[in-house]
Amino acid sequence: MTAIDSLSTWLRVRRETDWQQAPALRRGLTARDGFRAWCEGPVRQHDAVRAERLLAAHTLACADAARRAPLDFALLASWQREVLGGVEVPFRAADAYAKAGRERYGLTSRTQADFAACLYEATDQGLPLAARAARVYLDVAFFHPFTDGNARSALLALVHVLAREDIVLSEVGPLQTIRYADDPAGVADLATLIGVLNRRRC
Repeated sequence: MTAIDSLSTWLRVRRETDWQQAPALRRGLTARDGFRAWCEGPVRQHDAVRAERLLAAHTLACADAARRAPLDFALLASWQREVLGGVEVPFRAADAYAKAGRERYGLTSRTQADFAACLYEATDQGLPLAARAARVYLDVAFFHPFTDGNARSALLALVHVLAREDIVLSEVGPLQTIRYADDPAGVADLATLIGVLNRRRC
């Protein structure tokens, strides 16, 4: 039996979510970069090479935020090459699977264009920043553009969107829980969690 297309489900949930309810974020609340701390701590303890690659990608993502680079697939791919050690990272060429095959992310002639449109919306000033950061994280997770490393790419995209507006989270570990395409409450919870981490001091 073929798994339900979780990407299609996510796009429906994305349209139906009330993103305006996301919390407002405040600048200048922490001097600690939670992404770097996560890399230097648990990631390095598990795999030093992985940590160095993530730190290199993070440096690029923050530099791109500082120069106000528009978020698109080419930008994601430039970070992903660092994450994966310099290999080429084209957009996937077939359906992708995750969660032990329980989730399928379909591929159609529209998938890459739809992804581009979603990434473009990451800088839509009409939505709260926490909503845009949460949404871009989930966009990358459920479009699943790469054959490997999509969770890391999603986190880098979130960090980039926040950094464009001078927001640095003191922690990122709590963001990395399993999320499902058909969970509207979980979508709203992610934006709320970004608000909590924005105010948390470490």
